[in-house]
Amino acid sequence: MACNCKSATFGSTPAKSNSRISRYLPHNIYFSVSVLSSRVPCHILGASRAPLCQVPGFAVDSLYLLLGSCLIAASLEDSIAQQKLDKVLKLPGQTFNVSFAHYAGYVTVDKNSGRALFYWFFEAAEDPDSKPLLLWLNGGPGCSSIAYGLAEEIGPFHIRPDGKTLYLNPYSWNLAANILFIDSPVGVGFSYSNTSSDLLNNGDKRTAKDSLNFLLKWLERFPQYKDRDFYIAGESYAGHYVPQLSQAIVRYNKATKAKAINLKGYMVGNALTDDYHHYLGLFQFLWSAGLISDETYKLSNVLCDYESLVHSPDSCIEVLGIAVEEMGNIDTYSIYTPPCSADASQAKWLLKRRLKSDMIQQMVSQLGEKYDPCTAKHTEAYFNLPEVQKSLHVLPGAAPFKWETCSETVNRYWKDSPRTVLDVYEELIHEGLRIWIFSGDTDAAIPITSTRYTIDALKLPTVSPWRAWYDDGQVGGRTQEYEGLNFVSVRGAGHEVPKHRPKEALTLIKAFLAGTSMPAAASASKQLISDS
Repeated sequence: MACNCKSATFGSTPAKSNSRISRYLPHNIYFSVSVLSSRVPCHILGASRAPLCQVPGFAVDSLYLLLGSCLIAASLEDSIAQQKLDKVLKLPGQTFNVSFAHYAGYVTVDKNSGRALFYWFFEAAEDPDSKPLLLWLNGGPGCSSIAYGLAEEIGPFHIRPDGKTLYLNPYSWNLAANILFIDSPVGVGFSYSNTSSDLLNNGDKRTAKDSLNFLLKWLERFPQYKDRDFYIAGESYAGHYVPQLSQAIVRYNKATKAKAINLKGYMVGNALTDDYHHYLGLFQFLWSAGLISDETYKLSNVLCDYESLVHSPDSCIEVLGIAVEEMGNIDTYSIYTPPCSADASQAKWLLKRRLKSDMIQQMVSQLGEKYDPCTAKHTEAYFNLPEVQKSLHVLPGAAPFKWETCSETVNRYWKDSPRTVLDVYEELIHEGLRIWIFSGDTDAAIPITSTRYTIDALKLPTVSPWRAWYDDGQVGGRTQEYEGLNFVSVRGAGHEVPKHRPKEALTLIKAFLAGTSMPAAASASKQLISDS
């Protein structure tokens, strides 16, 4: 874009702020204009520019403002143009209208190798200008945030069993925030790399680095969110991604001495945080729920203590295999609901780790609009439709031969995975971030017992003791507040809390974003007295 400086009028009065334009301006650009518009004494210009001071009505601040305005106009026009290109007009199978805008596309995070992450962004259903920005991440490692977080949990669009039509999620989190989903790392969903070896070299460190680069570039594309309160949430192996990315943002802001990303806090659910406490809580949960034998429980204590979950030794994998056989064909992610009957080898994505016989490799199952444990299959059918990919601006040359909810290649060749991220928590708690952990209490993949052991390991003082929280007069779960961290359990929810208990999950995210305690039942004690 060329700024039409010829038509500009020089004057001594700085231009007034335009609220419609400033909505799209990054803080640093807007601030630079105010600085450039400051009046500069003529003697500062030097002798070569002194004649300018003799021009009647000329003010140096106008020149600086003009130059700054040209730069801003060019940047703004580029951002708006790219947003228009990324805007999703309508999706195949969408038989209803929506009041919010949404966008999908790619952001290049490494030019040398050609790594690009795919995103899908939804503005808040009402008053997006006043709502915070929330990034959602799923784990695996190797699972798509579009497949699970968006299409099965917190997104506004969910997929019907026919794999072709959509319905509107009444408990979408874009009722509370502007929501951004990214498929991370490369090789997951529609994210890609022009360097094939990148798919074999993913790990925690590069995932955090690429996600940070993504956010910095995405905020240039959507500068109206530059100064917005920003939060990160996720589940499962995102128990690594979320705190690690938060740490990367905090350190980047410190290094640049600027708040490039206005991070306020993060929240993780049924999250892998610490391998030792995970295994300790996992087998205890399986045993206490009557899913495994005494012998297997005792064996697990001997062979799996202090072991890495992602790179478990063969001896521990064998114990996991025995546990899977003893559990039978159940949904590990929601132990009291039936599995997807369309898949006889029902699954444990998180329990299986490089098992050579593939005896534990099974599909992930979820719950649908009206109790449907097979939504992963509907999601795969929908996102493999060419017309869907075209609507989402998926590059034909970058699209996978077959779109899958999780990438076995990414998972199998994962390079680095620390056995704990508790040290990251300790660092970020001292930074004053709002940190919440939630847990569905019927999940056997990363059970509530593992989460509670992990929190105990932080040795945080209790601020508000263990109590029940309520949603419309019913117990939604339990909560305990610590110094620097809040814990919330969700009653009857499995691994994907927003899917199994969507109404309670919406109450959860609203409380988190508002920074308030989970709701209590003020009339609960009175009701007990009257009943007696």
